[in-house]
Amino acid sequence: MADTSSPRVLVTGATGFIARHVITQLLDAGFHVRGTARALRSEQQLRTDLQSGVVGPSALDRFTLVEADLMRDEGWDSAVEGCAFVHHIASPVPMSIPKDPEDVIRPARDGTLRVLRAASAAGVRRFVYTSSVSAVLSGVRRDHTFTETDWSDPDAKGVGPYERSKTLAERAAWEFSRSAQAASMEFAVVNPGVVLGPMIGNDASTSLELVRKLLAREVPGCPNLCVAIVDVRDVAAVHLAAMTSSDAVGRRFLAAGPSCSFKDVALVLHDHSEPLGIKVTTRAIPKWLVRLAALFDKTTALALPDIDNPYSIDASAAEALLGRPFKPWPEVVTATADTLMKYGVVEVKSP
Repeated sequence: MADTSSPRVLVTGATGFIARHVITQLLDAGFHVRGTARALRSEQQLRTDLQSGVVGPSALDRFTLVEADLMRDEGWDSAVEGCAFVHHIASPVPMSIPKDPEDVIRPARDGTLRVLRAASAAGVRRFVYTSSVSAVLSGVRRDHTFTETDWSDPDAKGVGPYERSKTLAERAAWEFSRSAQAASMEFAVVNPGVVLGPMIGNDASTSLELVRKLLAREVPGCPNLCVAIVDVRDVAAVHLAAMTSSDAVGRRFLAAGPSCSFKDVALVLHDHSEPLGIKVTTRAIPKWLVRLAALFDKTTALALPDIDNPYSIDASAAEALLGRPFKPWPEVVTATADTLMKYGVVEVKSP
């Protein structure tokens, strides 16, 4: 007979990169987990993948998958039924610029509110929302250290649809959390940076493209593009701590390492992968050339605010919640390279 003594937790977007790690950490901690997916055809593969990530052969006995779509009301009431906690992680992450920004914004904002309403009505104890540092530092000056009090300007020039979607969705979530409708439900937010690290299964995340493109030599060189990297295992651990700690209620937690450049990442990858027969370019690309390319490519244009524009993020609150520092970003980069090679996303050549 299955154990039903531990609380049940809902994780939306269960097939995603972060969600898989949250699910495995929840199962390892003894929780019952219900995941959501837009379709159940991926369930068997997901179970196979999760089995490689959990501790103990019977952990998946406490996992179920249900169908629910962020753009539809159907399925959410039954998804949250009997759950003490919700991790709302599902959100569209486009591989390219959509023709209509609302294709990204609407599922992020309206879908989040849809899950919040269902969770509140079902008596969920605490709701943990996965936002992004894109909701913190986009479209604003970067001459200071960013903290949980900072917000992006979604209407500023150069802010892309994804950055707008995360900002507008998080704003809407906070507004709902302070309403009378959500009075009995606790709320916390995790704002990750560029999430890298090992995959659970071979479904590579969009965020891993930074490392994959360098390893596959799909970029001619390295613009001084600034990113703040964090390990997916640390992000998942922050989610669990935000779910269980009394100190987390009503707070945002920035989960990101110090800002580093595209070339910094390339240099780490070069040293790590060259013995494996993979040569990573470390050639610098000047900003004027990126500006020229941006005239013809919308995706490149969106990267311009991050070129030659380093920033500082104060992640001390999240690290204090964990009781330890995040993994160093070079270690995270090499772990990402290893997982891409392990699953054959990047081919390892003979040295």
